[in-house]
Amino acid sequence: MAKPYSVDLRKRVLEYIEETADKTKASQLFKVGIATIYRWIARQKQSGNLAPSPKKAYKKKIDDQKLIAYVDKNPDHFLSEIAAHFNTTLQAIFYALQRLRITRKKRLRFTRKEMRKSELNLYKK
Repeated sequence: MAKPYSVDLRKRVLEYIEETADKTKASQLFKVGIATIYRWIARQKQSGNLAPSPKKAYKKKIDDQKLIAYVDKNPDHFLSEIAAHFNTTLQAIFYALQRLRITRKKRLRFTRKEMRKSELNLYKK
């Protein structure tokens, strides 16, 4: 994820604009987008502060520990049943399980080998 520009750079760009009044030249000189400069000017006029706004912390819909415990207790439940238990959507459960690296396919290791043997027996006739 991109990091915000430093407050020092923001101040230098705005000081340069106050001296020369040329926003496009400042954009080229400091390699900053012209729209970004306009936002910085508007922010300085509104709040007098050039610091970047803090990121919003989003609350997760599903508690990871509760989901892990539920899947351990009920490994054969469908995604729809898990979603109904947590009162959320199938997609939210799917992405949470994917993020936690919990797979839903429970195939036994010897299944493929046994299938090959049966196929070979069919062709021997």
